Amino acid sequence: MQLTEFQTRLGQHELVLAYCSTPTCNVCKVLKPKVISLVEELGTWEYIYLDTVESPEVAGQHLIFTVPTLILFVQGREVRRFSRHFSLIDLEQELVRYQDLIA
Repeated sequence: MQLTEFQTRLGQHELVLAYCSTPTCNVCKVLKPKVISLVEELGTWEYIYLDTVESPEVAGQHLIFTVPTLILFVQGREVRRFSRHFSLIDLEQELVRYQDLIA
């Protein structure tokens, strides 16, 4: 994904969860379906998968140095970041919190 495409997608949706990963990250492989399921369940968040190996410009622009990294964007601005070790419960609470603020 190119930087311009990433920025366009951020501009098209009020709530975006960017899932930043690499193909070799085993933790990412286990976590990804759980995050997708959570996003689908809530129904208001746009999910973007970002392979940091294929998109180094985007990763560099958003200071992504470790995977998995999940970044929550509200109206195109980063509001919260989860990296490496985090709870799905904490992630869900933040998603609901920002979702409720926008609704």
